[in-house]
Amino acid sequence: MGDQVLESVHDILGPGPDSNSQQVTEVPGSNGVLIDQPLSIGQEFPDVDTCRRTLKEIAISLHFEIRIVKSDRSRFIAKCSKEGCPWRVHVAKCPGVPAFTIRTLHAEHTCEGVQSLHHQQASVGWVARSVESRVRDNPQYKPKEILQDIRSQHGVAVSYMQAWRGKERSMAALHGTFEEGYQLLPAYCEQVRKTNPGSIASVATGQENCFQRLFVSYRASIYGFLNACRPLLELDRVHLKGKYLGMLFCAAAVDANDTLFPLAIAVVDVESAENWMWFMSELRKLLGVNTDSMPRLTILSERSAGMVEAVETHFPNAFHGYCLRYISENFRDTFKNSKLVNIFWNAVYALTTAEFESKVSVMVEISQGVLQWFHHFNPHHWAVAYFEGLRYDHFSLGITEVLYNWSLECHELPVVQMMEHIRQQITSWSHDRGDMGMRWTSILVPSAEKRISEAIADARCYKVLRANEIEFEIVSTERTNIVDIRSHVCSCRRWQLYGVPCAHAAAALISCGQNAQLFAEPCFTVHSYRETYSQMIYPIPDRSMWKEAGEGTEGGGANVDIMIRPPKTRRPPGRPKKKILRIESLKSPKRVVQCGRCHLLGHSQKKCCLPS
Repeated sequence: MGDQVLESVHDILGPGPDSNSQQVTEVPGSNGVLIDQPLSIGQEFPDVDTCRRTLKEIAISLHFEIRIVKSDRSRFIAKCSKEGCPWRVHVAKCPGVPAFTIRTLHAEHTCEGVQSLHHQQASVGWVARSVESRVRDNPQYKPKEILQDIRSQHGVAVSYMQAWRGKERSMAALHGTFEEGYQLLPAYCEQVRKTNPGSIASVATGQENCFQRLFVSYRASIYGFLNACRPLLELDRVHLKGKYLGMLFCAAAVDANDTLFPLAIAVVDVESAENWMWFMSELRKLLGVNTDSMPRLTILSERSAGMVEAVETHFPNAFHGYCLRYISENFRDTFKNSKLVNIFWNAVYALTTAEFESKVSVMVEISQGVLQWFHHFNPHHWAVAYFEGLRYDHFSLGITEVLYNWSLECHELPVVQMMEHIRQQITSWSHDRGDMGMRWTSILVPSAEKRISEAIADARCYKVLRANEIEFEIVSTERTNIVDIRSHVCSCRRWQLYGVPCAHAAAALISCGQNAQLFAEPCFTVHSYRETYSQMIYPIPDRSMWKEAGEGTEGGGANVDIMIRPPKTRRPPGRPKKKILRIESLKSPKRVVQCGRCHLLGHSQKKCCLPS
């Protein structure tokens, strides 16, 4: 650094020890904003840590390094790290008061300062203070972004590990450590039950009081499911990538407009048959006496052993359907034949057993191994023609995407902050959807209205023959269907499967002057949608306002006296491998139409070029 830099340093740091004036210094602070830094004889600091941080900020901003000569409870002495440079500061504790005062200051530099981008004062603690505001606003702030921002804002190069550790320290300062999160769980569960009466929140420990399980379900969610949602639940789980790993379980319902409605959330140490059995047991208790008055429940999940056994044990009367994404991926990986996969999807959506069997016959001609695969994957759990429950057009698990996003957003947060993030998001969804539902003036929600409109449009090409007051014969060029408007039944089975009148039912209803919208299931009405989101999830107070441990609990659950330790599982060293789950992979493959005349793929019978 030349004379210009030395003059700038002298101007900023203020006069020497023989001067009586004070100079105000403006240097960029750790947040990148110019701050006033008076540095002169007699200047006071509340404690030695503030003094040390202030000098580090000045040294980094002016590109010189300091070396601490002495630092104890009563004094702090530092000088320029370059040999022969006279810059030196002596700060000592004032008698009888906690403040520290600058006693001696040599403010001139004769050295050239730091010529490289690396700076000795750019420690992990300095990095943590520098990024604290950014981390508070964006927990997904990446170490790579941190080191780039520090270089552009402060002209200092830090390593990736420094950036990573700085973020970890900043996250701990903002949210507490992972260990503290587990210790707070009993008090947190008490707050959930206290602020949201009727909610379920419990935590359980294993050996040596290590965390094992956490279950939370809010009263507003329980009320919405039991009183307004269709009797359908999706089950899924996702791996957590935090310091102590673990799994996040979720059971979600589906509201009238086909959007997911989380019912219960659980965190467990590992995925095991025991933990799935516990989760389904808690879910059974949650539904309690209401299960007798509810229609038969349909549960959708993957075909994992622990999950299947838990459903069969605690919900023996429920219809258990498997996620078609999981089933189709297994079929595709087993046979690796695109033609077979396309025919498989046609078989999946076949409405009658005869149609399903015809598709299976075509697949068997291509590969004999199909029969063995079907023996292992029973169609009664996934094929439309055989599944006895009501899936309401939900064939793949929509909750998978939600859980994946939660794991990405929360993997660096302690368990209590993670649960709070999830609660806040569910609360936001409920508020927005409740407001949206109040603006609707129709009988049915938009998704059901759209399906009814399409059915009415298709109904115009059908011929209607009325047998009696309730039965109709619907004739088309393809086939004849029988509709019973009292029982809400059509021989094509779409009305029963999807809960809204199909095109044949719409034709029958229009012919007798009925409004087809009135014949949809109640779970598709705007009234049901509003009822789903009619209850409020109340906020949890800041933890500084929670009762001290030992004052007891309300509503059962673990006692707040318990000192819960982290689980035994810990994240292995090194950067964790991230499995990228693309949104496209969460959706079913596009169905390929098969001609009923020539049996070739890619076109329908109406567009077939072969003569009839």
